[in-house]
Amino acid sequence: MKKITLLILASLMLVNCKNNSSKEKVEDIKQVETPFVWEGANLYFLLTDRFNNGDESNDVNFDRTKETGKLRGFEGGDLKGITQKIKEGYFTDLGINAIWMTPIVEQIHGGTDEGTGVTYGFHGYWAKDWTNIDPNYGTKADLHALVEAAHNKGIRVLLDAVINHTGPVTEKDPVWPNEWVRTDKQCTYDNYENTVSCTLVANLPDIRTESNDNVELPPQLVEKWKAEGRYEQEVKELDAFFERTGHPRAPRFYIMKWLTDYITEFGIDGYRCDTVKHTEPFVWEEFKTECDYAFSQYKNDNPEKVLDDNEFYLVGEVYNYGISAGKAFDFGDKKVNYFDNMFTSQINFEFKWNAKQMKTEDMFVRYNNMLQSELKGFGVLNYMSSHDDGSPFDASREKPFETGTKLLLSPGTSQVYYGDESARSLVIEGTEGDATLRSFMNWDEMDAKKDVLTHWQKLGQFRANHPAVGAGTHQMITAEPYVFYRSYAKADYKDFVVIGLDLAKGEKVIDVSKVFEDGDVLNDAYSVTEIIVKNGNAVVNSEFEIVLLEKQ
Repeated sequence: MKKITLLILASLMLVNCKNNSSKEKVEDIKQVETPFVWEGANLYFLLTDRFNNGDESNDVNFDRTKETGKLRGFEGGDLKGITQKIKEGYFTDLGINAIWMTPIVEQIHGGTDEGTGVTYGFHGYWAKDWTNIDPNYGTKADLHALVEAAHNKGIRVLLDAVINHTGPVTEKDPVWPNEWVRTDKQCTYDNYENTVSCTLVANLPDIRTESNDNVELPPQLVEKWKAEGRYEQEVKELDAFFERTGHPRAPRFYIMKWLTDYITEFGIDGYRCDTVKHTEPFVWEEFKTECDYAFSQYKNDNPEKVLDDNEFYLVGEVYNYGISAGKAFDFGDKKVNYFDNMFTSQINFEFKWNAKQMKTEDMFVRYNNMLQSELKGFGVLNYMSSHDDGSPFDASREKPFETGTKLLLSPGTSQVYYGDESARSLVIEGTEGDATLRSFMNWDEMDAKKDVLTHWQKLGQFRANHPAVGAGTHQMITAEPYVFYRSYAKADYKDFVVIGLDLAKGEKVIDVSKVFEDGDVLNDAYSVTEIIVKNGNAVVNSEFEIVLLEKQ
């Protein structure tokens, strides 16, 4: 990890935004490694199939050759392609310190056709076999190489966990046994029961996650594993899992075993969990227990590969959850707390609306107040665009600079959706539904989008270098010009930054007296300019409207 100068607080006084007389003093200088903090991480979310093609030899498997609807078939992205960009430093240059990939487990072999043309499981959410990596994405050796390359760069790796459903039924993919799945009741979403104990959509068999009945393996998996020569080994591992845990051989526990194997075998750092509110809350408590156990086992077995003492990261997709709700999601007839004993963080579906409708300072204050009180110790994952949100902040990419500024400087964890940083269009002619959000990464436009990319790189690196940005306490210094600071403290580590937005071009006089002392040498990380504090001010002369101040 990059070593930076840390600011050790001699005395920290509560500061009221209406009272500028109080002051935070920054004294002694120490060289300490910057800690990785999930609450303030800069996370990159990509569709495994749509990011980068590192191996063209694996582009077609299982005779998935039918003509598909636009952007509804496999396009060649794979694990090798992601690893290539990790090694090239693409993510490091963006200040990314965690990568979340869509599911990489083996997908259904056939395709569906429900009015949008043939669709294959390129997105990863249509599992056929949780124990195997889909060859379109690569091999287990490829995943090992990806995790190793990422960890060597200080980047954590998240996979995507689906426990709620199998893939659709096709001519090549028979339905799982009745004791495993329900197919008869489709969700109406009008209360808790009609959101949980039902199928999300037609032809998406719902795992009976509520069941504690012992069930046998699905015959199609038995046949598949025997043909692949690994049936005995898989059964042996399942026997050991159920003996250790004492769990019934119920459907959800099979899947938990298969998912946690990716922790113990590959050393992944977290899971983004799909369709959380469509599965009973106790399932996620059980999943957390198994993930924590597996992560502990991995660390014990691989002490030389341990990055830090962070716990396993679990972020939930509770569709339509927003930070304003605090810990409780309201089904109408029931409220559920998905944080305690379940998730480290929740995807924040509210953020893009807050960014559109609120003044920047009001939004920062709201997030600071929630994250420093009711959600203290947990986090939210903020995003501006995503793979299945049809109302992104800026679909036509007319405001890529504003998008980056608000996302990367907001309290909470930031989710950069692949192509946010290069203004990849989210309006693709000829597509239907969410396919418009899922075009291949626009590598061929990088030169034309250089100014946008540079903006995201500067902000992203500043966020990665300073946990205070995402995980710290927010305090406005002045409204005109708009200047604020963030402070973060944990154990012996202290971090302070001063940020100015919407400033005049040319000379800017920034009041930094609450944070820095006269004579302190600062760096404006946006213009890469050195400044010496005089009379409580930092005078920055740059062509930019943003200032990112850190102590040298």
